[in-house]
Amino acid sequence: MTVLKTRFAPSPTGRMHLGNARTALFSALLARREDGHFVLRIEDTDAARSSVLHAEGVLEDLHWLGLSWDEGPFYQSRRQDFYAAHFAALQSQARLYPCFCTPEALAEQRRAQLAAGRPPRYDGRCAPLAPDETARRLAAGEAAALRFRVPVGQMIAFEDLIRGPQRFDSGDIGDFVVRRTDGTPAFFFSNAVDDADMGITHVLRGEDHLSNTPRQLLLLEALDLPAPRYGHLPLITGHDGAPLSKRNGSQSVAELRAAGFSPLALLNYLARLGHHLEAPGLLPPEALAAAFDLAAIGRAPARFDPVQLLHYQKLAVAALSVEDFLAFAGLDASRVPGAARGDFVRAVAPNVSFPAEARDWADRLFSGQPVIGGDPPAALREAGAAFFEMAARLFDVHGTDAKAWTAALREQSGRSGKALFIPLRLALTGLEHGPELRDLLALMPAPIVSGRLAAASRLAATDTLS
Repeated sequence: MTVLKTRFAPSPTGRMHLGNARTALFSALLARREDGHFVLRIEDTDAARSSVLHAEGVLEDLHWLGLSWDEGPFYQSRRQDFYAAHFAALQSQARLYPCFCTPEALAEQRRAQLAAGRPPRYDGRCAPLAPDETARRLAAGEAAALRFRVPVGQMIAFEDLIRGPQRFDSGDIGDFVVRRTDGTPAFFFSNAVDDADMGITHVLRGEDHLSNTPRQLLLLEALDLPAPRYGHLPLITGHDGAPLSKRNGSQSVAELRAAGFSPLALLNYLARLGHHLEAPGLLPPEALAAAFDLAAIGRAPARFDPVQLLHYQKLAVAALSVEDFLAFAGLDASRVPGAARGDFVRAVAPNVSFPAEARDWADRLFSGQPVIGGDPPAALREAGAAFFEMAARLFDVHGTDAKAWTAALREQSGRSGKALFIPLRLALTGLEHGPELRDLLALMPAPIVSGRLAAASRLAATDTLS
């Protein structure tokens, strides 16, 4: 039986964006679901735009996401002899010809066609050049690309895995470049012959590649090579309906990682972006693979929703064990005392989405640093210095028994509800909201509690005097 093989084949011209990441994920999930192979190929033949650092970034991002590959990484820049053999095979069939058109001439062709209301395509002006004329110009050192002669009057049809039946008239395509003027293979060529050579059976890629598919099918047919099945994924858009970009909220995978997102959260969100999953909640990678279904991929653009991504981030953080949470937050024993680690995580985790938030809570609970600046909040000023002096005296009696302490304070101060608890929260943490006060009080060292209450009393007294 033929092993199902998918691939992820990015060009290393920048950091991986969410569209790339979703394509990689869907390709990996399809392979995992069918016990197939997931192949990684770096398409770095465009030397002017490709970067070794960006290629390394692709591997780094995939490792972080947990998308391991079974074969590769293969680098197209190291396969020039392989491409040369296939160029020679096409030249022996007279399927290729040199094209001497400059970028300026091609741009002028395009402008004229658009002005006339025609779809832009190469007009074939170099196709009829006589062999001796071609040889003379090449001998003179004139730069030339190689174009593939598209057959006339042929209908190219295929069944898209997502979009169903597709038909293209060869007359609408135009002869296309397969080798650049610098001798490197163009995308249409290297992408197609590599898929055949590597045994790729299923290609998932963005819908912007849909018009490339008939060109690649023509190439594979001419070379008598097997063609994979193609599926073209819907576009990802931003909040404004435009293609997702920096302008409308897009971030690279590296930026999301730096911001503290969990890879499992991103995987769960991307698995549902344009793909319907019945199973709710946070799913491990193996469950995502089992639930993946090509038939559940929509054809309409999928809108990126940062609120939904944050929802899965909260689920991922809530699912962490004590040790994993502390590692996620970068908190060691110098920031959270060993005896308090478990209680700290249980208290603050429901209020935390990112590592910086957890570190902030650790500082608020265990650091001797002030938590209120020079301008006291209104609720603290309104409570007054006497309230915090009373709170400090009663804390000396009841200690970390929050229930007894707040009950006594309620009775002696006459305050209750928000009028009682918000000034206390402000004094102890600098914030009006957060984890349960009783949980925080149980964690905080007594000297820090006493010091914070004394500081609140001084600030309230200073504000009253001013």
